Amino acid sequence: MDRLAVVALGRRNAGKSLTWNDLFGRAVRTGDGIRPLELGRGETVDVFVISGSPEERDMPVSRILGRDRPRIVLCSIQYADAGRDSIRFFSQNGYSFYVQWINPGYKDHGTSADHLGLIQLLLHEYSVVSIRNGRTRSWWRAREIRDFIRGWASSRRLLHRASL
Repeated sequence: MDRLAVVALGRRNAGKSLTWNDLFGRAVRTGDGIRPLELGRGETVDVFVISGSPEERDMPVSRILGRDRPRIVLCSIQYADAGRDSIRFFSQNGYSFYVQWINPGYKDHGTSADHLGLIQLLLHEYSVVSIRNGRTRSWWRAREIRDFIRGWASSRRLLHRASL
């Protein structure tokens, strides 16, 4: 697959946006276009960020992205029935998935079973799914995401070297 959807999946206030903020080292919002993500070692890769989940915004991924289909999209997806639509969009548009299910979320009372079947849906796609505790340090989640993106992008020659 030539496109990657990096997904932070979780309930409201689980730590999805905090994960992206830690990944960039600053607060990030859904953007109007591509932005560079620093991967370390003088390397960057171009990404599109959907920080507030499409489900919370009541706006489908297709509308947020417009006509563009970026190679790498970082997307928060709410653990809710409507999250299926975002997953289906990425699947139907040739994206593979790297998913961190934040379970329990930062404000959850405990772990939750996948009663919506979203993990099962993702496992039927070309995906890597992990479960991460939203009560632990979010920079660990960000580090795992950065490492995965570096490997994926490197194998496709998408990395840019920062000029000195």
